[in-house]
Amino acid sequence: MVMIQQGSMKAYIQKGINRSKEMSTPIIVSRVREIKNIDPLLFFDAGKKDYLGERTFWADPTNQTIMVGLGKAYTIKNDGSTNRFGRIESDWKRLIKNQIVVDNYAPYGTGPLLFGGFSFDPLKDKTGLWDRFSDAQFVLPLFMLSIIDGKTWLTTNVVCQQDMDNECEIDLIEDTLLTAAVKIQIRTEEFPFEKTEIEPVKWMDSVKEAAKNVRDGEVEKIVLAREIRVLFSQSIKTESVLANLKEQQPMSYLFAFENGESCFIGASPERLIKKEKDEFLTTCLAGSIKRGKTQSEDESLANELLSDQKNLVEHDVVVQMIKEAMQGACTEITSPNEPGIYKMRDIQHLFTPVSGRSKDGVSLLEMVKKLHPTPALGGQPQQKAIEKIRELELLDRGWYGSPIGWIDAHDNGEFAVAIRSGLLQGNEAYLFAGCGIVGDSEPESEYNETNIKFKPMLSALGGKINEVDE
Repeated sequence: MVMIQQGSMKAYIQKGINRSKEMSTPIIVSRVREIKNIDPLLFFDAGKKDYLGERTFWADPTNQTIMVGLGKAYTIKNDGSTNRFGRIESDWKRLIKNQIVVDNYAPYGTGPLLFGGFSFDPLKDKTGLWDRFSDAQFVLPLFMLSIIDGKTWLTTNVVCQQDMDNECEIDLIEDTLLTAAVKIQIRTEEFPFEKTEIEPVKWMDSVKEAAKNVRDGEVEKIVLAREIRVLFSQSIKTESVLANLKEQQPMSYLFAFENGESCFIGASPERLIKKEKDEFLTTCLAGSIKRGKTQSEDESLANELLSDQKNLVEHDVVVQMIKEAMQGACTEITSPNEPGIYKMRDIQHLFTPVSGRSKDGVSLLEMVKKLHPTPALGGQPQQKAIEKIRELELLDRGWYGSPIGWIDAHDNGEFAVAIRSGLLQGNEAYLFAGCGIVGDSEPESEYNETNIKFKPMLSALGGKINEVDE
């Protein structure tokens, strides 16, 4: 990596073009500068005019790390590979090997950085719903706003090729975006929509079959997901949905990944893995119950969850699997002995954080591969559960329940489990939710639990619901 001093972006790009000619390889040129505070949602909206379909958004539950990407400087994809995690990592390392980065920047969450995710199961037959999303797909944004611990940074990335010209006025585009972001106001409006169930009776039949599989000893747990369709009279505005999610789900990871006319968006309470320097941090989130209407009812429900044997067993399966996966990658692992309660607006979960110090050479994407899918999203044992999901599940999950997040040039990054999510396409939204099925699971009860899990996205979409059952 070459570090150079601040100056005109055009001069840096020319250096990158020259180096690309010398080395016959693409060269990333990144300029990072600290700027005045800008509302990240307004920056996201400011990119709508020129970068609609090429925007990304990420915010952790503490708002200590918020990232907004506009445009695509480079895309790394992988389909059909059993080593998709390793392929993304090797392609990324190759791309950043000879990067040119302007100095005077915060190393965490700025500079060259990929944002993207993976499909839940690359061996599942794909449907047209997810045809814009690869089994692994990551974007290096052209412009990226990063808010790290209260400070605001703007990263501009250009991937220089030996035959490219140097006519783009990057500095002018930067200034235009920043100026527009200050003036924009995001308006959230309510419009009627219809909510359509996708084969609910067949889904409950699959729950019966899965519970029987567990009782017969074929598998310990199977997670089955289902979908609903929401239809509006006009196109859904991604920025409005994000604004609602930010207000309504403050304890969640917020994410959006636009790809052409589709946008995968959600507010997940569940961290898969975070890496900063040599420290890994993950979260076990399994077992849930609704929120109470009063404080006393809410506390009573939380205590009920903490003493519910089915949910405690389900939660412990996730904890033990995650600890086992981290043991081979970490020199020390710490976690509390008993789960706590993680409260969301519409639901509360059993919650256990687990942290560890990484062994030399263990990368972030290597840990993503080890942990995905956790028993909370797949089942136990892992491989048998996935096979049963392929057999019983009625939908193509696509990126639902999968790792989504970011990784920078220093192997720092964070991935959430993409639950409480939906796929937006024009005036339609497809929402997804799942439940862990064990031997005594009751189909109607599991169906009702998924309805609770649909609430965050339904609420964020806004409007008055006209339900249509199929």
